[in-house]
Amino acid sequence: MIRFYLLITLFFMLTDLIGQNNMQEGFNFLEKGNFEKAESFFANYLKTSPNDKTALLCYARAVGLSGEPIKATRLFAKLQESYPTDFEVKINYNESFLWAKKYTEAKPLYAQMVTNYPNEFAALLGYANTLSNLKEYKEALKFVEKAIDLEPENKSSKISRKYMRLGLANRLINNQNYQSGEKLLEEIFVDFPEDKDALLNLANLYLITKQVERAKQMYKRHATSPKDSITSLIGIALAEHIGEKDKQALVVARLAKEKIIQFNDFELTERTHERYVQALIWNRKFILARRQIDNLANSYQNRNWVYALRATLHLYVGESKNSITNYNALLKNDSTSFDGNLGKANALFAADQIDKAYIAVQKTLQFYPNQKDATQFIEKLDVLHTPTIEEHAGYTFDNGNNIAFFSNTTTALPLSTKFKTNITYSFRATENTVSKITANTHLILIGLEYKLAPKTTIKTVLGLNNSRFMEEVYTQPILDTRVLLQSFKLQNISLGYQREVQNFNADLIAQEIVQNHFGLNYNLSTNFGLGWYTQLMHTEQSDENTRDLLFTSLYYNLFKKPALKLGVNYQHLAFKDQVPILYFSPKKYQALELFGDFRTSFDEKTNLIANAAIGKQQVENDSFTTIFRSEVTLQQQFSKRLSANLYGKYSNIASATAAGFEFTEIGFKLKWLFTKEPLF
Repeated sequence: MIRFYLLITLFFMLTDLIGQNNMQEGFNFLEKGNFEKAESFFANYLKTSPNDKTALLCYARAVGLSGEPIKATRLFAKLQESYPTDFEVKINYNESFLWAKKYTEAKPLYAQMVTNYPNEFAALLGYANTLSNLKEYKEALKFVEKAIDLEPENKSSKISRKYMRLGLANRLINNQNYQSGEKLLEEIFVDFPEDKDALLNLANLYLITKQVERAKQMYKRHATSPKDSITSLIGIALAEHIGEKDKQALVVARLAKEKIIQFNDFELTERTHERYVQALIWNRKFILARRQIDNLANSYQNRNWVYALRATLHLYVGESKNSITNYNALLKNDSTSFDGNLGKANALFAADQIDKAYIAVQKTLQFYPNQKDATQFIEKLDVLHTPTIEEHAGYTFDNGNNIAFFSNTTTALPLSTKFKTNITYSFRATENTVSKITANTHLILIGLEYKLAPKTTIKTVLGLNNSRFMEEVYTQPILDTRVLLQSFKLQNISLGYQREVQNFNADLIAQEIVQNHFGLNYNLSTNFGLGWYTQLMHTEQSDENTRDLLFTSLYYNLFKKPALKLGVNYQHLAFKDQVPILYFSPKKYQALELFGDFRTSFDEKTNLIANAAIGKQQVENDSFTTIFRSEVTLQQQFSKRLSANLYGKYSNIASATAAGFEFTEIGFKLKWLFTKEPLF
């Protein structure tokens, strides 16, 4: 942090050494920091004057400051035996503990000294520095202020106060007390206008709080020399990334990389190349990033930042196991690394190893208490495993004069990171406003979810469906079981069976049609924005009819923020028997549509999702007709534990009734985490 130089008071030297010009050379060595030469000089001097107090003090100081603080402590202790009340001997004895970094031992010595000598500058400053090294910043600032009151122009004390303010500000910021931390950092400018450390710490504070423009201003103020401008460019690139301007981040990082060539600064060169590769990854230029990392690995072997870059790249491209391997290599070099510990936690989460992710992030917090990114990561894990109650209610109507009201209430209870249960009650009331036929359905479901292995989960839902049609009542068992797995990188597969009862409208409820669905869902993602989703389903019904369904979607993620996805959907449907009076059941049905999905945020708590599709559909061999569907959802996060959304959707795609069908639904969803943390 800082070096402590409490030299013997110059006035003491001059007073005690009048006429002893033969020691002046040794004093000069001490003042200029040539401690080994000073040690040799005073050792020789003491051969002729072994009891000279000043020479003994200077020799002990030279010994301690040249790298032997424990020996210096012994020398000062011996001097104290001869001069038990001498202030200069005591202050040097105390300071020797600081040279040896024995701050705990130094603390009571200085505490006693400031009690005995409350107006001695050296005692006050020494105690303040001792407290600062023990990270007792508030108390340290009290005593450094007292020292400054005694000697207002002393630069050493103001430097000490600066680093105490930096230390306390860092602690306040880690505890998310941003205003107090900012105030402390700004106070540094009173003593040291445009101080580099204060500017960079303020920039970091503004990055944490996502005040991107203010962070960029601090970096620009820092850029007062060609070399400092590169440090500023590196910081500005990160600020652009946090401000979700990744293209600009790459432009700035590339400029820094071009400028660093003219400087022979090893550490700054490393940081510049690191930021450039990070910017490539942010912009999903993975091939170029991989090539750059390979080149850097040859030039900078076994370097932690290279391991971190490779781990980050693997994480972005869905290679979580390789990411973990690189973070392990980093942590082998430095077990306390923040990037290594938190990075590994993220990689373990991506690999679906939740228990290990918890352990890794807890280890991060052991080294970096209250660190914001780590605490937010734990909150993310906790939210996924905290008991919830979800309510989904809505109202629907269609052009067949059918209206319906429905309500679904689900309570989910995660009992571990691998096992979760849920209970659902669902009610649906339907009516035909022309025929006045009414019906309703009650569903009670119990769900079990178990993770067999990372990225392999089995879900099962058991329940009863109770339906009432006018005066008729029947009850049917319900079953839904499926296996979800990620077989290969960026690929997800779901295999399942579902037994359900048709309840779309009153007429269908009256028929007591049970459907048995056998399905497969497959989703393929890529690292260049293209994706493909396919659903295959075969259905066998209790009325001896069967249905085969194919739905496939090819899409491209055009932008990240705001997110925009465009694509094309194709659907093919075929029933064995046609029962047009009861439900839509063509021998052949197909539809082709173009769709778009748009997602944006108004602020950190309010999101908008809008999607729409337009295309053509054909029933049997009839002419093609235009289809359109859309949905808009407004999401609001009221607190960490309560969220809701309102939505509305419209579709005229052929459905359970017939072609030419138009359907509208409006509703809301409410989610509440009813405990503050997971049960386990």
